[in-house]
Amino acid sequence: MRKIAVLLLTSLFVLAAAEMKEKEFTPQQKRWWAFQPVQKSAVPAVNRKTWVKNPIDAFVLAKLEEKGIQPNPRADNLTLLRRASIDITGLPPTPEEVQQLVSDNSANAFDKAVDRLLASPRYGERWARHWLDLARYADSEGFKSDETRPNIWRYRDYVIQSFNNDKPYDRFVREQIAGDELYPNNPDALVATGFNRHFPDESNARNLMQRRQELMFDIVDTVGSTFMGMTYGCAKCHDHKFDPILHKDYYRLQAFFANTRIEDKAVLESGEKRAQWQKLYDEWDAKTSAMRKEMDALAAPEVAKLDKDTFDKFPEEIQDAVNTAPEKRTPIQWHMFYKAKPQIDHTTEEGGKRLKGDAGKRYNALKAELKSFDNIKPRELPIAQAMIDNGRQSPKTHVLNVGVYDAYKQEVQPGVLSILDPSDMKIVPPAGLETSGRRSALANWLTEPKNPLTSRVMVNRIWHYHFGKGIAGTPSDFGVMGERPTNKELLDYLSATFVENGWSMKKMHKMILSSNTWQQSSDFNAASAKVDPDNKYNWRFTRQRLEGEIIRDAMLYTAGRLNGKMGGPGVFPPLPPGVDPRGGWKKNEDTSEADRRSVYVFVRRNVRYPMFETFDMPDTHESCARRNATITSNQALDLLNNSLVFDWSKSFAERVTNDGGMSAESQIDRAYKLAYSRTPSAGERKMALAFLDKQTQIAGDRKAAFQDLCHMLFNSNEFLYVN
Repeated sequence: MRKIAVLLLTSLFVLAAAEMKEKEFTPQQKRWWAFQPVQKSAVPAVNRKTWVKNPIDAFVLAKLEEKGIQPNPRADNLTLLRRASIDITGLPPTPEEVQQLVSDNSANAFDKAVDRLLASPRYGERWARHWLDLARYADSEGFKSDETRPNIWRYRDYVIQSFNNDKPYDRFVREQIAGDELYPNNPDALVATGFNRHFPDESNARNLMQRRQELMFDIVDTVGSTFMGMTYGCAKCHDHKFDPILHKDYYRLQAFFANTRIEDKAVLESGEKRAQWQKLYDEWDAKTSAMRKEMDALAAPEVAKLDKDTFDKFPEEIQDAVNTAPEKRTPIQWHMFYKAKPQIDHTTEEGGKRLKGDAGKRYNALKAELKSFDNIKPRELPIAQAMIDNGRQSPKTHVLNVGVYDAYKQEVQPGVLSILDPSDMKIVPPAGLETSGRRSALANWLTEPKNPLTSRVMVNRIWHYHFGKGIAGTPSDFGVMGERPTNKELLDYLSATFVENGWSMKKMHKMILSSNTWQQSSDFNAASAKVDPDNKYNWRFTRQRLEGEIIRDAMLYTAGRLNGKMGGPGVFPPLPPGVDPRGGWKKNEDTSEADRRSVYVFVRRNVRYPMFETFDMPDTHESCARRNATITSNQALDLLNNSLVFDWSKSFAERVTNDGGMSAESQIDRAYKLAYSRTPSAGERKMALAFLDKQTQIAGDRKAAFQDLCHMLFNSNEFLYVN
């Protein structure tokens, strides 16, 4: 037995020594393309110089000439206008915008149209949708109850406004990682920290240590993939099997966020406005204090019962954290206290609802009397749901054995990928703030121009959304299992240019849309397809199906029904019969509100809006870098049978036929211009007339027949795809 014990002990020492030994990266790992400094490549020389409008074309054409592929000719201006309008704003161009382009004979007519589109407030609404996919944005918690997050919509509006203002991307990143630390007097920066508030959360979880670790997992995975394009999640249990991400690197990144906690009542007003509010509140408080105190006293026994019932269900360590005197709580106990507090702090109203008999009658009488003072009660100050630091002292972060929340191994300090920087980060707590400064250090490292990942990742995302596929085909995975860039020199040139141009997204859009590469037609070329069937080298523009949100917006817009109101809480379009999501869905909302843009539709995490789900809306429980584009019978059936699409088709038809004195041919022409941004060919016009005659005989009503024609236009590929 003694011999066996010695052998076991020796084995443990060997394992411990192996664990402590720093892993050495291979030369191949050190040479991996994504970890190399961004080098602004020289613009290559090409044979067809007349095809080159800007450096993008030179890099693309050099690859095409190398492969023996001919690029497609330029698409016509009307096709480009429709493509650009949907690409930039998510809406088709109006007939007036089409006419403006047709009437402009200047050489830069299309460039002026692009500038106008980029200046439109609809740009932010379109491109925010892409970012919200990455941020796993939703208006509810998820899990069993899927409760509403009443103020999280401010983050969505922050993203829209940031894009419309062309906020430099490095500032955009810093605000979302550490806005409360870096810009403490800026309400927008506080709202921005909601990026890390979008995790799904079980609000009544009892094992809070486990739940905290699961939230940390979510934050690390999302930050790693969104800003660095690395699949950190594979390293939560062991060293990454493919990429040079160490087991400890996962928890070093987690350590940056170890001190953050949820703050769902972050007041956004300060200074004079807050003082004015306080004055009004004090007046209301003075007149209602006595009755509220009596209500508190009446409800107190029931509130105590509710608090005790919840408290008793917590594990002993959580109960200890709550009961420990504030001056004696450790950093982790403070975190557990704040996590438990919403569950054990029941309100007077909750207790009052449980009162019976005379106590209940008296409580309800006081409640009615209190309501009579609502006319002098100030409206609640604007509130954000944010992530803030829990003081200057952070809880310790340990590497976890196979990711088990309480299986602690060695302690680690905040740090980035070991292959990029083996040293610990320099953490400097901000002066005058009760924060650790950890997230500020990470935000500054991410946006350092010499960082090889951040600019590459974002430029590749922009390219992906314009062309349907990134230069590197896996936008959130720049690792070994991701797709390598088809044109690394172009990616690096654009990344360096992005930083040189002040991290301006709009300048990057303009550069891409001004290129012949983006302006190519989408026509098929058999010879080119034989060499490059997947269009990896961009010899043509790839047709792309619209997302469900953009299909809905385009239909409403074409029908003349789209409400252009911006911002505010999510809206609730009608649901199909039988759909009743847990957590609730506001019924009978004002029609004009329900007809707002899809980016404002309330996102119930456990029940995606049916039309969006049919057209591949991602699961908002996790970050989505690229949407699937499936083709299913459900999509056709939804567009053919959806009562809302019928309604929009009717409005579309009325928009056309309500113009008096128009011939049938003129009506068809106008319908085509609204739906397709072009006039129909003679053959299409003849076919439409025949269709109207036949449908009129069937329906017995010319208006109903025209509605069917509009419904057909909505269902066509030309309407549903970007050509």
